[in-house]
Amino acid sequence: MARQALHDVAIVATANTRQARRLDGETDTALVLAVMRELLARSGLRPADIDGVNVVAPVGGIHPRQAAHWLGPRPRWCGTEYMGIAAVLEAAAAIATGQATTVLLATAQAGAYGERGATAPWTRPSYEFTECFGLYTAAEFALCARRHMTLYGTRHESMATVAATIRNNGHRHPGAASYGRAPLTPDDVAASRMVASPFRLLDCCITSEGGGGLLLTTAERARELPVTPVYLLGAGTDRRGLAYTRAPLWEECGDIGARAAARSFAQAGLRPADIDVCEFYDPFSFEIIRQFEAFGFCAPGEGGDFVLDGRIAIDGEFPVATNGGLLAFSHAGTLQMLQKVIAACEQLTGAAPPALRVPEARVALASNGGSGALFCDVMILGSERP
Repeated sequence: MARQALHDVAIVATANTRQARRLDGETDTALVLAVMRELLARSGLRPADIDGVNVVAPVGGIHPRQAAHWLGPRPRWCGTEYMGIAAVLEAAAAIATGQATTVLLATAQAGAYGERGATAPWTRPSYEFTECFGLYTAAEFALCARRHMTLYGTRHESMATVAATIRNNGHRHPGAASYGRAPLTPDDVAASRMVASPFRLLDCCITSEGGGGLLLTTAERARELPVTPVYLLGAGTDRRGLAYTRAPLWEECGDIGARAAARSFAQAGLRPADIDVCEFYDPFSFEIIRQFEAFGFCAPGEGGDFVLDGRIAIDGEFPVATNGGLLAFSHAGTLQMLQKVIAACEQLTGAAPPALRVPEARVALASNGGSGALFCDVMILGSERP
């Protein structure tokens, strides 16, 4: 494995606020500030130690330079990348090139979703060639799932197994928006109402509110802190167009993420068989099946059978979305993308709830995006520095 600048960067703290369908009385500003305070407390750092920020909140209009103002005249670098794996990569690049030594990422959403009888506003873009045809997010991803079913004979049973497995993880996670819900079976998923064929209601992610973030610094500095660091082993992005402006074509986006995964595995010097935890992006149940294929865990068309027989359960070969993911943990604006990295770190540091902890997890893969979104980013993280 060739040394990468990425290998000199570590994540030293993660944090999530309470996640819920609605956090009445909360603002995204208050949530972001709570996350920032928690990250500092967990890392043992002071505000004066932070010299890079990418902190955003859509409802309150918070942008990184405002967060820099909160910290005083200290941060010299502000990130601009969309929150999630791409923002982590941008921050890591800033650290690797000496633009900053310690970067804080945080985001939150509260007060954006008040229409209980309608789909969330960010799932129904008002573009002239999509709105009039009802081509909202669920329908776009459903087109990809249906195409896979036609090409390979994939059954809804496989999607229902994915949905039940991930949702049951969230039902057991004390920090999840869906914590405490009754266990589900694949039959429960199959019996839920149709949303966009082949997706039924329980195949689709939730909407919620909450905040979260993480802190990155140099691997050398991480050794001096009272923390268990998580190291960046490899990462890549895969972008194939502007999301949610036209219907996705399987021939264009069916394997999206393949290039990002290949780059990530090459940088890490690893193979899919080396992954202990799969924090795959799960906006819809089918995307887990598709990502196992695109990332090289199985061949095209084999994903439907690959996820059966307990393989993706907490005690399975490739546990997926161990905190409950977008289906049950949280889907609070762009925070849900950053939470994939947070969930991976919690597994690698042993901070995941005992009932959901993957024994001896050393390597985790996180992903963002999917076929209907026309982008898919991948990051591999490890408990040991390369």
